[in-house]
Amino acid sequence: MRILFDAMSGDNAPLANLQGARMAADQFSDLSITLVGKESELKELAAKENLSLADLEILDAPDVISMEDDPTSILKTKKESSMAVGFQALAAGKGDAFVTAGNTGAFVAGATLIVKRLSGIKRPALAPILPCKGGFYQLLDVGANAVCRPEMLVQFGLMGSIYMNKLMGVKEPRVGLVNIGVEEHKGTPLQQEAYSMMQAQTNYHFIGNAEARDIPLGVCDVAVCDGFTGNVVLKTTEGFSKMLLGNLKEAIYSSLRSKIGGLLIKGSLDGMKKSLDYKEHGGAVLLGVKAPCIKAHGSSDGKAFFSAIRQARKVVQEGVIPAIEAGLAEIAAKEKEASPEENA
Repeated sequence: MRILFDAMSGDNAPLANLQGARMAADQFSDLSITLVGKESELKELAAKENLSLADLEILDAPDVISMEDDPTSILKTKKESSMAVGFQALAAGKGDAFVTAGNTGAFVAGATLIVKRLSGIKRPALAPILPCKGGFYQLLDVGANAVCRPEMLVQFGLMGSIYMNKLMGVKEPRVGLVNIGVEEHKGTPLQQEAYSMMQAQTNYHFIGNAEARDIPLGVCDVAVCDGFTGNVVLKTTEGFSKMLLGNLKEAIYSSLRSKIGGLLIKGSLDGMKKSLDYKEHGGAVLLGVKAPCIKAHGSSDGKAFFSAIRQARKVVQEGVIPAIEAGLAEIAAKEKEASPEENA
């Protein structure tokens, strides 16, 4: 299995990238990892940090897309950047998946316009895995499409359901539509029309509207929304998690008695911290394109990059993309069968 990895992306590049790639290569013998970036700089840094590159390939890319660059630069002035070269290699079949922590706008543009969308997909969706009571749920979209049409949300539900089934082992994922109330008539025309369309489809288990307060409590396995709403939910979740862990730490160290109590429940606290830590869960997969593309967190360290590469490996192993293609084909066949007069 071949993983293309943007070695120049993220706040801690390229050292954290090299560390994550080294960890993944040591952990998974079936992986062939190609570092995409400035070859001379990567080799020099690896030698300085005593990191072996023996079984890691390097695909030279002389440029880098910054967080300030316009997303369309990946198609114009930044064609030789590590992200652009990585996408080009993926599209050419030189890798099975691509991982980057770079500019999100450029990531979406590159994956959509270089790797290309799956046939029938209206728009791809960024879909991270987030913690909830009793496990995890997938939230999509979280920023690839700030404005959505109802039919896009219907497809997000299908893609999320397949991902949670294949990657997370959920037998019949519950798909909820993020809304301001559970009643059918709640929300804007977008949510109201999407509700009707999702309720009418038979390709996944739609449970209706899901209020934001209920999502962390495990009301659904897949939470569907437009990219603007999803990004707000995502950032609020990240901020709340940091606040919660910070307050908990302060409380534990506030007195000798609480410190002793903290030691007694250390195992449980470590488990909670692990479930809330993005470094453990990889990145946000962009569902709806022809090959797995993973967007890692911008502040990823070596461990987070290792998790993102591990995630990319599993997406390929479990055949998520072919499963989505099969689901789309099934929907198209049903629509054709239901409209015989249009095909006469």
